[in-house]
Amino acid sequence: MHKHRGFPSRLPGTDYQFTIRRENPRGATPLKARARYKDRSPADTTADVNFLACLVQHFGDEPFMRGNLDAGRLSWLLDREVVAAEDPFDPASYDALLRINRPVAEKSFPDAFDESQWID
Repeated sequence: MHKHRGFPSRLPGTDYQFTIRRENPRGATPLKARARYKDRSPADTTADVNFLACLVQHFGDEPFMRGNLDAGRLSWLLDREVVAAEDPFDPASYDALLRINRPVAEKSFPDAFDESQWID
C-alpha cells in the first residue's frame, strides 16, 4: 500500500479520518459512491471540503493512487468530485488510480480551491 507522505491524517480538531495507518490484511475496503443528502451535518460537509482541498493541494489535476487514503472519506466524493483514472477500475485495490473531476469539484465545493483554506 502506497503511503501519501505529507497528507494530513485527519481534519484538525476532529475525528474525521483522511488516511489509514496500515494495510488491511483482508484487503482494501471497496470504494463505493455514497449519496450526500441535504440534511448532512455541517461538520460532515466541512470534512468533505477539507479532504478535497487536501487532494487538490497534493495531487492537482494528476491521477493519484488510492494508497492509504480513507475509503469512507473517498466514497463521499466518488463518481462526482473524484473519479476513476483507469479502465477497468478496481474499487477494492490500494493501487487503484483516481483523479479529481475539477469542473464538478469546483461547482460542488468552491472553497476547496481557495488556497487560504488549505491545511498545512
